[in-house]
Parts: sequence; C-alpha cells; structure tokens
Amino acid sequence: MSYFDAASSAPLHPVARQALLASLDEGWADPSRLYREGRRARLLLDAAREAAAEALGCRPDELTFTSSGTRAVHTGIAGAMGGRRRVGRHLIVSAVEHSSVLHSAELFDVSEVPVDRTGAVDPRSYADALRPDTALACLQSANHEVGTVQPVAEVAAVCREAGVPLLVDAAQSLGWGPVEGEWSLVTASAHKWGGPSGVGLLAVRKGVRFSPQGPADERESGRAPGFENLPAIVAAAASLRAVRAEAEREAVRLRELTARIRSRVPQLVPDVDVVGDAERRLPGIVTFSCLYVDGETLLHELDRAGFSVSSGSSCTSSTLTPSHVLKAMGVLSEGNVRVSLPFGAVSEEVDRFLEVLPTAVASVREKLGAPTPSAVAHEDALVVDALGKRCPIPVIELAKVIGEVPVGGTVRVLSDDEAARLDIPAWCEMREQEYVGEEPADQGSAYVVRRIS
Repeated sequence: MSYFDAASSAPLHPVARQALLASLDEGWADPSRLYREGRRARLLLDAAREAAAEALGCRPDELTFTSSGTRAVHTGIAGAMGGRRRVGRHLIVSAVEHSSVLHSAELFDVSEVPVDRTGAVDPRSYADALRPDTALACLQSANHEVGTVQPVAEVAAVCREAGVPLLVDAAQSLGWGPVEGEWSLVTASAHKWGGPSGVGLLAVRKGVRFSPQGPADERESGRAPGFENLPAIVAAAASLRAVRAEAEREAVRLRELTARIRSRVPQLVPDVDVVGDAERRLPGIVTFSCLYVDGETLLHELDRAGFSVSSGSSCTSSTLTPSHVLKAMGVLSEGNVRVSLPFGAVSEEVDRFLEVLPTAVASVREKLGAPTPSAVAHEDALVVDALGKRCPIPVIELAKVIGEVPVGGTVRVLSDDEAARLDIPAWCEMREQEYVGEEPADQGSAYVVRRIS
C-alpha cells in the first residue's frame, strides 16, 4: 500500500517514535514540581521548547505548546484580537485559509482576500483590505489542498507598515523551513511533519499585544490550559529537528517526483486540469481534477489499487459542497485528487501510480456512463434538466449535448447541485466554450453556455 496523503497527516517519523518511547519513561511527572522527577520532566520540556523555537526562528519564551494545530489557531486569533480589542474587531483572511482559521474568523468582522487561479494572494489585496479598525491579518504559508506557497514576506511587510500583526498558519510548510518575513504570530501542527498528533505550536512575538481568552491557567504562559502532554511534545520537537535536517535533500527529490506527476497525468488521462502553482509550491503536493468523474468513487478505485490519496471534490463530502479552496481559485472541483508524498516516497511508487491512474479514471467514467440528457427546446436554447443529479452528472450531460448545438447557440443546464456553480464555468474554460452566466430558475439555477466551436 502506498500512502500518498502526507498533507493530511504524515507517518510517524522514526525519531519521533524513539523520543516518544523514551520520554514515556522519563517525562511522566509534573514539570512544575521541584522534586527530582518534576525537575527531570522540566528539563525535557525546556529542551523541546528550545528545539522547536530554533526551528521556528523565535525565542523559547515566545513559544507555547497547545493540544493541536487547530487549538493553536483558535488561541492565536482569539488572543491577538483580544489584545487589540481597542483597535477594532476587523480581521483579514485569505479565501483559501484552513477551515480552523475561517471558523475562528466567523466570530469577528472579517474581510476575505481573493486568490488567483493558482491559489495565491496578491499582497496588494491585503493593503486594500486594511481599515482603521483592522486588529489582525491571517495568511497561510502554503495551501493545504494544492500546495501553492503564499508571498508571506510581502504580506508581512504590508501589515507591518500599517501596524497590524500577521498570523501565519505554517502547518503545511514548517517541516520544510522557517516562515519568511516579519510575522507576528505563527501556528503549526506536529502531525504534519511526522510528529505525533495532539501537539500544536503557537509562537507570539514579543511586543505583540496578546490577551488569552477564557479562564486563566498557570501553564504555558496562560495560553494553553491543562497538563502538558510531555512525551508527545518531546517527540514533536525531535521529529521537527530531524525532518529539517533532511529537508533540503528531500525537497529536491520530492519536487522531481511531483513534477513528473504534473507533466504525465494530462498526457495519460484525457480531460484533466492540474491545479496550483507549478513553481511556487510545496515539494510533495500535486493536485488535479478529472472531468466526468465522481471523486469518491475514484478514491475508492485508487484505494483498491493500493494508493491512499485525498480529494477536495464535492463528491467526497457529506455536504455535497465544493472545496472552498478550489471554489476560490475558480478551477474544476469534480474528480479532484490530491497526491501528497511523504518523506521517503520512492520513484517506483510514483511510476506505479501513473500506471494505475488511467485505468481507475476510465473505470469510474464507464461506471457513471453517459446518461441520456433530458433535453427540450427552450426558445433559442437547448435545456438540459439535471435537477436532482449530483457532481459530475450535470457536466457530463452538458458535454453530451454541446455538439448538437449550432455554433453561437446556447445550452441552459438546470441544476440544484452546488458544485455545478463552479464546475460548469471550469468546463467551459477547459473546452473553450463561453460561460454566459447563471440565471434563476423555478428549481435550482440555470447555467447558460454558448457554443464557440
């Protein structure tokens, strides 16, 4: 079995396993106590904090260990907003932030900065979004779904000039290197770089106004209540140091493997859209979407073939809504596959994936078939009734009838599937047809497409 979902959670690093087992024996006591066992635990905690702070590029007393990366984000945003409550309650985020950031932002007056089709923000958009009552800005260092690296240093400079702190979610990138620029707060999660789950990092620069929210606690500077999970913390710091030592060499190797996937997939599989920035990206992540494919079925096919991959497709979601990242980018969401290679992934595994993928996609497309669309005349347009049908059926039915429409004629696709709002315009761009727009309908919406060629 080949595990290609390291962006969700990386396999436990051997160094993390060794450190975890050793600290279970040595680090079980309360590090706040003065007796021998407590002092031993305190030494382990201090050493872990120093190692993690060195990797982050901050002082040890600026670093807090939390119970998860999500908790680090929630604590960081709440504390920074609380510390600057006299300034205002305005918060700036990018449209492709991790859900933990977006959920926290819902508690405040939020402005969402758009991204381009690669998933990157324009630093000038942050400058345009700044207001007198802006208390905090947030930006991920690299995107978790498509791997695009953000211009953090440039955005940090914009925020610093305005006197607004910037919180950087570095969960995906910290294993590859420190965060660039003059950031104010950084969050991260150990299971992303091969540490154990249940350990997050929150760094708050000295001078940043920060007011922990909730009941006070004497541990972790009052920012992370509860007894520290010392064995997991030690393992997290040890594995971070270990992967950093390997990062430069491993980045070159994994970048070559993902570049091979990026170039070969469109050659091997028809009707595929490879998304994300081709150059400014994390070494191990490549994402693509396949037309006329049910994402959940494709993931099952690949799993049966021995590959564990992830997806941002609406077809794999119980809510049947498209990935907010793919939606913000304006790219195809159906049949989406994210391949994220772990440290140590080998060339032979990638080659086998490329052998298996075309058959898996063809099998899914065959299973879905090409449903005969319910088409009727509607003024000068053809109407495709795809109401009640889910991704990717509305696009399949559109593709089946577009050849029947004279050049210059239009098709109206009736659909109540949320994914159609994204997938039909993306299909038009891939097929060089004109997407006229969305119109209200008695049920769902009507998506109007004009045949160009």
